[in-house]
Amino acid sequence: MRLHLCGVRGSTPAPGRDFLRYGGHTSCVALAHDGAAAPSLVLDAGTGLRQVTPLLGGRPFTGTILLTHLHWDHVHGLPFFTAGDRDDARVSLLLPAQPDGASAEEVLARGMSPPHFPIGPAGLRGDWRFAAIGPGPLKADGFAVEARPIPHKGGATYGYRVSDGHSAVAYLPDHCPTVLGPGPDGWGEYHPAAMALAAGADVLIHDAFLQPEEVAAEAAFGHAAADYAIGLARRAGARQVLLAHHKPGRTDAELDQLAARVAAGPVPAVVAAEGGILDL
Repeated sequence: MRLHLCGVRGSTPAPGRDFLRYGGHTSCVALAHDGAAAPSLVLDAGTGLRQVTPLLGGRPFTGTILLTHLHWDHVHGLPFFTAGDRDDARVSLLLPAQPDGASAEEVLARGMSPPHFPIGPAGLRGDWRFAAIGPGPLKADGFAVEARPIPHKGGATYGYRVSDGHSAVAYLPDHCPTVLGPGPDGWGEYHPAAMALAAGADVLIHDAFLQPEEVAAEAAFGHAAADYAIGLARRAGARQVLLAHHKPGRTDAELDQLAARVAAGPVPAVVAAEGGILDL
């Protein structure tokens, strides 16, 4: 399995010279099978989704986009996904089932339709199919996926575990574990859903929006500390952590400091950078 990190920023894009090395695009990870010419599964559709088109070498996207939730930083790339907005594209877009029972297309249209945007989801060219999914297992373009509800402020949110039968990736880009209590370290509870997704994973891609000293004042906005992600990986037996969903104002220099601080931790931890490629 090959992972392309197309967007690793949280909340809003972060343009400017202070954000060049780690990147400013919001959440998007593209997965390709071993030996495949192009990715066929995309996790989240933030502005980083624009970075998937060059990976396809002029070909249309044919595959699945799996959304963790519907906040702007996870969907704003959809109408700008050139490889998906063409007549020969074939896209299945899956998102968490909503408490009010709204269909996937209906709930997407609340933020993507006039007057907020010139077209609605149905205006995307190609064969787009929208569906809401519940927790549990599913198949997506040859990958086995497990979806679990994850605490996060402001709407149904899933974390995902993706496996190709050889390697496994856990993806929890937005996670507010303090909702379930302070946990043993004060950074939030290591709850069963997060533990199950991360258990024995080859890599855990996790929300690292906060520093430990920011948790008391800012965790209520819906995010986790980098140290929680490392603690989760250690307890669940994940082999490596990619710290992602960086705070929009967190500069390259500050992320360098984070990388240095976690380098000697109990689990190998890497600060995710846009454009990174990981082969499992």
